[in-house]
Amino acid sequence: MINRIGLGFAVMLQCLAASEGGTAGGGTAGEPRIPEHYGDIPERFACYSVVLKPEVEREEWWAGAPSVVLDSLGTFWMACRMRTADAPRGLRGYELRLLRSRDGVIFETVRRIRREQVPIPGFERPALLFDPVSNAFKLYGCGPWNGGPWCVIKFDDFEDPAQFDPSTARPVIEPPEKSWEREIIVSEIKDPVIFYARDFYHAYVIGYLRRNERIYHYTSADGETWQPADEPNRSLLPLAGWHDFFVRPAGILPVGTGYLFFYEGSSTSWYDPVYNVVTGLAFTFDLHSLIDLTPDSPLLVSRTPGQFATWRYSHWMWVDGQIWVYAEVATPKGTHEIRLYRIAPENLGRQHWRRF
Repeated sequence: MINRIGLGFAVMLQCLAASEGGTAGGGTAGEPRIPEHYGDIPERFACYSVVLKPEVEREEWWAGAPSVVLDSLGTFWMACRMRTADAPRGLRGYELRLLRSRDGVIFETVRRIRREQVPIPGFERPALLFDPVSNAFKLYGCGPWNGGPWCVIKFDDFEDPAQFDPSTARPVIEPPEKSWEREIIVSEIKDPVIFYARDFYHAYVIGYLRRNERIYHYTSADGETWQPADEPNRSLLPLAGWHDFFVRPAGILPVGTGYLFFYEGSSTSWYDPVYNVVTGLAFTFDLHSLIDLTPDSPLLVSRTPGQFATWRYSHWMWVDGQIWVYAEVATPKGTHEIRLYRIAPENLGRQHWRRF
């Protein structure tokens, strides 16, 4: 069932992305838009549940960057980043929060890791992984380490996420060193997406190169020691089309013969593209080479935009034959909240199964 749904979803989106007609996303309008030739795919994300709101319902207070796992007992665990408006931009992530749920909808907080406890000036996206090898949980974060650049950090593993110890944080993926004085290299690394497949741990991260965000891939045999999967400055997707300002990793969904690779981006023509970040879709057979299925316009934007149309930091997973998506989405109040979208097989459209 999973293979059939996922492959149909991938083929359907690829065919839609290659169709004629519609309006490209963003060009002259100054804001992200969804083209008509995507058909009713965006409508499948019209219904959602609000999983977590920010602590203050005020502009620029955000709850987001969810990373979710389902353990062997059927319990959902989430790690996310809480953000305040009362701090310098870039350092507003004040807490990594760990939550637990029986149904994946209603979560209770089990652990708060404050930036002062690490200590670190600020957090962004965490990554939570249930390790199939050790049956323990792994937690990764990111932030400026010891007065230096942004890097990916990791905490000691625990069988209970409520026990994660902030004092055990240490850097595991750092920017490369220059080989010569004027070499152009990735200067900062952040927002890990951690995925275990084919006997390896894979980390997809944001790397800053010439002040733009791009996608980089690292691999590890143990989840502790990481190496670039390619030349360290080679991004998996280019700055092009609607994602010519930023292009960033979002989430991965296995679909039998390969993987759907969800990415984020923004356009230089949009209002404030640093935060006006929305989502597109690629496909990969080998977890490294990406085929961009939405090169001309994004696939998903906030249906409740305020100043931003942000739909980002999405986590995609299979739950009982459905695609469940947790994402950070902008609201009219200027806040961001974590929403859950549940895409059932019938919602992918029976006509598409007949066609493909």
